[in-house]
Amino acid sequence: MPGWSAARIPAGISTRFQRPKASWIPRPSNGTSASTAGIAIITPSRSRRTNSSSRTWPADRRKGSGDPSPAMLIRSLSARLLVLTVFFVMLSEVLIFVPSVARFRMTYFDNHLAAGHLASLALAASPTGKLDQPMTNLILRDVGAHAVILHRPNGMVFMLDSPVAPQPDVTFDLTKGNIPIWIQRSIETLARSDNRTMRVIGPAPTEPGATVELLLDEAPLRHEMWNFGVRILELSIVISLTTAALVYLSLQWLLVRPMRRITDSMTLFRQDPEDATRRIAPSGRRDEIGRAESELAVLQETVRQALAQRARLAALGTAVTKINHDLRAILSTARLVSDGLADSAAPEVRRVAPRLFEAIDRAVALCTRTLDFSREGAPPFTPSRFDLRPLIEEIGPAVASDNGLAVEPAIPHGLIVRADRDQLFRVLLNLAQNAVEAGAQHVRFTTDVSDGIVTLDIADDGHGLPPRARENLFRPFFGSARLGGTGLGLAIARELMRGQGGDLVLVDSTGAGTTFRLTLPAAEALQATAHRATA
Repeated sequence: MPGWSAARIPAGISTRFQRPKASWIPRPSNGTSASTAGIAIITPSRSRRTNSSSRTWPADRRKGSGDPSPAMLIRSLSARLLVLTVFFVMLSEVLIFVPSVARFRMTYFDNHLAAGHLASLALAASPTGKLDQPMTNLILRDVGAHAVILHRPNGMVFMLDSPVAPQPDVTFDLTKGNIPIWIQRSIETLARSDNRTMRVIGPAPTEPGATVELLLDEAPLRHEMWNFGVRILELSIVISLTTAALVYLSLQWLLVRPMRRITDSMTLFRQDPEDATRRIAPSGRRDEIGRAESELAVLQETVRQALAQRARLAALGTAVTKINHDLRAILSTARLVSDGLADSAAPEVRRVAPRLFEAIDRAVALCTRTLDFSREGAPPFTPSRFDLRPLIEEIGPAVASDNGLAVEPAIPHGLIVRADRDQLFRVLLNLAQNAVEAGAQHVRFTTDVSDGIVTLDIADDGHGLPPRARENLFRPFFGSARLGGTGLGLAIARELMRGQGGDLVLVDSTGAGTTFRLTLPAAEALQATAHRATA
């Protein structure tokens, strides 16, 4: 009889519905279950948002030259991170949504199986083993199913069905399957638009060994799943906006504001680098921002000192220009006198005259090249091949010394080097003169040739360089070894050597003396350097 039945069916034989298929008319579903005849059904309920999120747009905009425009805010690092944060949070929520909606579908089935099991227990507890049709329809409506079947381990089957129960279109056995299959079926349910009749088989919640079969419509399930997806989307938007706002505020406080402060300091410093008050004051932070501030402060101070030094060099160039003009007039007179001495018959005069001529020529060249150096840096050089030992032998007579300076050229005869002879003489003379000023009475020149590199060591027996001079040895105006010195001599000497592709370095300086090392590259490298210098 329709409405109820209780029969013993042999185990292993499944129940099939033979009634003709009927159309299903959707009934309004409020998402809740009614409690009728002592049957309590728990179904997934739709939660409402009880609070609305208010947007907080941090506006950390300072007045002044560093005030960012709206376009700069959109292109700023914090705005990009804000967008990326929202994107990645939403992406994470999408990845979480797929297994979550599959779990929601399983919970939906479990709740309906539990409700169907309770409904079948009402039939089993009936004294007559049957229920009238109105009560059956009421129970099935509260369960949300067309039919409920309870299979007990002893073979008893209790079935509640309606007179127009449709045939199932698809069967879902919850005792089988795995997570990927559940996810696939959940996506299929969301993608469909028709209303299939589902046959759902699952274990009875409180009766071990028993199984429950339900005949459910798919449309209510899809509706609840879409509602669940909307709630997840709303929650994801709230979480992403909240997270993005917190990240934005944190970046503004920890990164953007300090970087804007550094940028403003750089802008102000660029406008007037020589103003010492425009140097950034480090905040004392111990992270990367604090280190950047400290390094920027050091850089600004270094640039300021370099500009001050450049200004002093410019003033020096002006002074050298005036001195060069006056000295040329004096040397012109000396040239006339020396020309007269050249015709003298006295042997001593004829012996000294060539050295006097060379000294005058070097004085004129020195003024001209010093002027060029103060204007443009190291002067161009003209390399030539010459014997190094005769050049060293000219150092002793050229050094201004009251007690005389013993120059020991421990250099073999015939050591041919290729360099600018006048500039090399100027460098060696400067080193020898410094040795005399340091109290030296003996200077030893030694050479070594290795891999086409000529190394010339100049060692003296003076009292050495003071610590301050060693720390700033080749810096103009800082590396002077004597009181009142400018420190230009060694700076110019190194510049002259580097202009030829070599170098000048300090090897050692103690109370027993000082040793400098001068290096020159091979002839091939010198030719390439000379070509670049004259190009």
